[in-house]
Amino acid sequence: MSTERKPPVIVPPLQTPDHPSKSAAFIFIHGLGDEATGVENIAHQFQSAGKLPHMSWIFPNALENRDAMKTAWYLPTPLSPYPSSRPELDDPEDEAGIKSSMDYLVSLINDLVSQGVSEKRVVIGGFSQGCAMALLISLTSKYAGRLGGLVGLSGYLPLVDRIPLMREEAGVARHVDDDVEMFLARGTRDMLVPKRHFRIATEALSSLGVKEEKLIVREYEGMGHVISGPELRDMSQWLERVVPQLE
Repeated sequence: MSTERKPPVIVPPLQTPDHPSKSAAFIFIHGLGDEATGVENIAHQFQSAGKLPHMSWIFPNALENRDAMKTAWYLPTPLSPYPSSRPELDDPEDEAGIKSSMDYLVSLINDLVSQGVSEKRVVIGGFSQGCAMALLISLTSKYAGRLGGLVGLSGYLPLVDRIPLMREEAGVARHVDDDVEMFLARGTRDMLVPKRHFRIATEALSSLGVKEEKLIVREYEGMGHVISGPELRDMSQWLERVVPQLE
């Protein structure tokens, strides 16, 4: 894997708050084979519509993964729509790659906090493999239970069976007991991330203790493995509630 990483694309807020504690930030993580410039238009769409003018947007870049032969936060494994008949023969998940990427993404949160941005005013989210990374950071990093919210679009949750232990290793309780808001969404015609894996993620969140009233789940009829306008409108309303503009 290349050790050279492109810097994040940063879209500053339209209106800079008079104090960092009143600001908000959204770290949005791109998917497999993409890069920050492929998703930064989300911020421009919001800003052109006058939405969330107080929010800064950070779009990090994954490294080039030689094994995957594309940009990747970790080496992916196949996502079958059906349970494996021989799970002992399945390819192992790339836990080392996942943790390395987590370390980098957590460093971006550290940077925001060092600038005076409140943890509760930081939202982390992503698309597809980026969703997977956002979920793991929200659940198993040192910021577990401390961020403002989690957005997961067309994604899934890796290392499901390892989550309680990873939480313990991060110094948090194995069981979730916090008020972090979560917004998860997918399209009904997503062929790349089958519904089974989306369901595994939502069921895992419930079993871990995520409160039903804190988890919003949306499915968009006829939408494939993409980000759609209706989805972004719903996400915008959710963000305005979770990290509202402060006077």
